[in-house]
Amino acid sequence: MTAAKPSYRRLALLLGGLGMIGPFSIDTLFPAFPQIGAQFAVSPVAMQQSISVYLLAYALTSLAHGPLSDAVGRRRVILAGLMMFALASVGCALSTNLTMLLAFRAMQGMCAGVGQIVGRAVIRDVLDGDSAQRLMSNVSMIFGIAPALAPIIGGWILGVERWPAIFWFLVLFAVVLLIATWIVLPETHPPEARFRPQPKQLIRSHLYIVLNRRFQRFAAAGAFNFAALFLYISSAPVFVLQHLRLDQDQFGWFFVPTISGMVLGSFVSGRTAGRVSGTRLAGTGFLFCGLAAVLNISYNLLAPAPTAPWAVLPMAVNAFGIALVFPILTLAILDMYPRQRGAASSLQAFTSLMLQSMVAGVLSPLLSAAPLKLALGAAACTLIGGSLWWWEVRRTRMTVPPAEPEILPPPI
Repeated sequence: MTAAKPSYRRLALLLGGLGMIGPFSIDTLFPAFPQIGAQFAVSPVAMQQSISVYLLAYALTSLAHGPLSDAVGRRRVILAGLMMFALASVGCALSTNLTMLLAFRAMQGMCAGVGQIVGRAVIRDVLDGDSAQRLMSNVSMIFGIAPALAPIIGGWILGVERWPAIFWFLVLFAVVLLIATWIVLPETHPPEARFRPQPKQLIRSHLYIVLNRRFQRFAAAGAFNFAALFLYISSAPVFVLQHLRLDQDQFGWFFVPTISGMVLGSFVSGRTAGRVSGTRLAGTGFLFCGLAAVLNISYNLLAPAPTAPWAVLPMAVNAFGIALVFPILTLAILDMYPRQRGAASSLQAFTSLMLQSMVAGVLSPLLSAAPLKLALGAAACTLIGGSLWWWEVRRTRMTVPPAEPEILPPPI
């Protein structure tokens, strides 16, 4: 391969850290919802929009991150995104009303996905096959720690400072990553491999990928599968504070078991790369997700009221299954478009993020009032994701998701 190859360990740590920006941007803020709502005199439902606005901006701009990195290189796009994120976090910290906060939250969302989306393309630039699966699993394992740490860090910060300090923490985190990226990450997408389409060509290229039914099934399967867990993540302030009746510094009771499951799943995925076929591993992951849905519904039907840790154990099982599935689906999508990995990664992220925006903005407010409704909503997402995966498996009868030959759109 012609791309530069940085140190495997350093690359895993850096890409894992870049992936943490998204969870940190959402989860560190959860403990501060009551404080911000009281200061701005807004309802919990209005505060929920700080997640929806962030995710919507994240989703829309994710369409540009990957193609931009295909055109000008991975490193430049990541560095620019980190600088913009740091500035947006400063704006959030200085906000004096909800409208101002939402505007800067949208700005955060516009650049928070750069590291994760472009990072996936970086992995496929430098590694192939089982090695790529192992690195992606290791990155997921590091990244998976973030949702567990974020609300705990947010609670600690609130113990000594008011909510703006959370955003100053995000500024510091972005600056550290900016310096690390500048030092550690070489350009992995050389000029001779870059694809610079005109706007019309870019639109046609995106349509070519989006209209591929195989891409649709893979992307939707992953998006719905993760939506089952994200429904609980976006509902965490209500689930933890009201249903589990815990305090603002006790979000770890929800996030630590959940993310432990994800980290364990990522570890298993990395260790089994090359030993277990991609189809079998992903199928096993979907089975664990289905088991989690059954356990969750059963617990909420039988228990008089949800309590920690029993109410969160199904989420840990679900996260374990998701971590087995994610690398297989992602690599299958990236391998379909060798010269447009950035665009493929962007469109996969866009599919997932648009669904997550709907989950946070619509499903969570509708279902979070009742634990059983949350369990049923999560189960429905798992069922849809698993059905799409099994449909693709039966349609192709594959043993490992094969890469399709890339056919670039005709020049205009």
